[in-house]
Amino acid sequence: MFQAAVGDRLVIKGHHVGDPDRDAEIIELHGEGGGPPWVVRWSDDGHEGLFFPGSDAAIEHFPHDGSKTADP
Repeated sequence: MFQAAVGDRLVIKGHHVGDPDRDAEIIELHGEGGGPPWVVRWSDDGHEGLFFPGSDAAIEHFPHDGSKTADP
């Protein structure tokens, strides 16, 4: 189960060998307890939109102490 906070980073793995990963900042939460859907801002083009994660998604959490952790 995915849980996120505003400011966390969403990473989508490339689907084919050689495809780049895609990432976005989570800017709004719409699910209960930090669950999806989220509004995200994509780093490659600045587009904002509602996002429901699939199995190729991972969340990088950014705790208050400045360290980060990954959530598959």
